[in-house]
Amino acid sequence: MKKTLFALILLALLPTEAFCVERIVILYAAASPIVKALGVPEAHVVGVTRTDHEFPQAIRVGSHLRPNLELIKALKPDFIICGSKRAFPYEAARRFKARVFRYDPRSLEEILASIERLGHLLGREKEAKALAGKLSEKLRQVRPLPRRPGVVYEVMSVPLKVAGEKSIVSDIIWHAGGRNLVKVPKKHMQISPEKVLSLAPDFYIYQVGPMNRRPTPPKERPYFRALKSVVVKVDEKEFARPGLNAFDAVLELNKVFYEHMKK
Repeated sequence: MKKTLFALILLALLPTEAFCVERIVILYAAASPIVKALGVPEAHVVGVTRTDHEFPQAIRVGSHLRPNLELIKALKPDFIICGSKRAFPYEAARRFKARVFRYDPRSLEEILASIERLGHLLGREKEAKALAGKLSEKLRQVRPLPRRPGVVYEVMSVPLKVAGEKSIVSDIIWHAGGRNLVKVPKKHMQISPEKVLSLAPDFYIYQVGPMNRRPTPPKERPYFRALKSVVVKVDEKEFARPGLNAFDAVLELNKVFYEHMKK
């Protein structure tokens, strides 16, 4: 698989050598299953966000977007895994002596590149290579479709928001054999029901989770009475987090596409 620009930048900017890591704080729950899969001892993970259940012995240090910096400092980490610049800005990172690794992939290729880079920094190159190979093998199980169906992915029902091109969801849809009809270079965007109907998607996917709690099924909404799409309900944590789950989401979605399109 060709390396993306993201992967090349990552290789260029981050230190080349692994170092001894004994106290890790993970501020993005999507990265925790990767750290565990790399075989990092649980005792080395000393802090995680409150929604992270991969390392139950670790201290909860707030949320992904609002970490408790004083508590993190008290844990004396030597390695911090964080998400986007918005979630953990440079100003916050500079308060720590720890090495900071930003995990913010927007595609499956970027996830694979991040795994290999993280494995290198943690001295787990062999495990990282094996994990990346296992995930790549899952993509080879995708069944071909007669054509690429058009898809709209609902992130939130009120207000109505959908996934744009910079969302990991868009790449999951592509690898599953479909195409995101929302051609906007953003992670999410607000949209009108009329615009969704004009796009005439073959599949309308809506997530259920923290960002879309208890949504009314799309075809029960008055403004979507004319929606002719196949409606698919998915778990937000399985589809919208850029982690190991994304590769299983590709296979799950490909199965849905395949079964409906062969009829």
